[in-house]
Amino acid sequence: MCRHAAWLGPERSLASLISDPEHGLLRQSYAPRMQKYGTVNADGFGFGWYDGPRPVRYRRTVPIWGDANMPGLAAVARSSCLIAAVRSATAGMPIEESATAPFADGPWLLSHNGRVRREAVRPLAADAESACDSAWLAAAVFARLRDGLPLAGVLAEVVRAAAEGDGEARLNLLVTGGSHLAAVAWGDTLFTHLERGVLVASEPLDDRPGWRAVPDRSLLLASPDGVSVTPID
Repeated sequence: MCRHAAWLGPERSLASLISDPEHGLLRQSYAPRMQKYGTVNADGFGFGWYDGPRPVRYRRTVPIWGDANMPGLAAVARSSCLIAAVRSATAGMPIEESATAPFADGPWLLSHNGRVRREAVRPLAADAESACDSAWLAAAVFARLRDGLPLAGVLAEVVRAAAEGDGEARLNLLVTGGSHLAAVAWGDTLFTHLERGVLVASEPLDDRPGWRAVPDRSLLLASPDGVSVTPID
């Protein structure tokens, strides 16, 4: 259910996540190597990057390979913080731009790879951008971040609460505010690669050595000062 990737480090283009690597998100949209649920990610895609302190988004409901504007945009959109996702919609969820990651609120961008019963997350937020499960999950995270709560604590709280309401939920998350990056591994694969920056992805974007799996039910935090991975109890 979906594939996503993010970068934090020296400025680079979105193409570095999408089309430049042999197994970037463009290829993962139709031939993912490690996806456990679903076989293609053709229900839309989205990008996010930063132009100053505020994020910029581009979201579509067509397959990423069907957007003629995508290659040019991915080549020229550059930032020190990037996030991108290709979507395989949960059965019964709407296929619309407002249901497509990355979701945004103020400086924050969020992508969800997985599924969760909406009944498990609706009590965690007052409203959401879309009726889809991922939008409600994003709304729960954003509401707590607006209250000034720390990112790590917010993600742990929301993931625990959602999992309590749905024991089969898959809750892999990517969240960034532009200067730092957080990722949750909960029910699906997540990998990281450190080389002059931090690359996080649902599965490796290439076959270089150095990719490391993030343990399930754990939280990764990355900043210019370093990377930490801790279990979510």
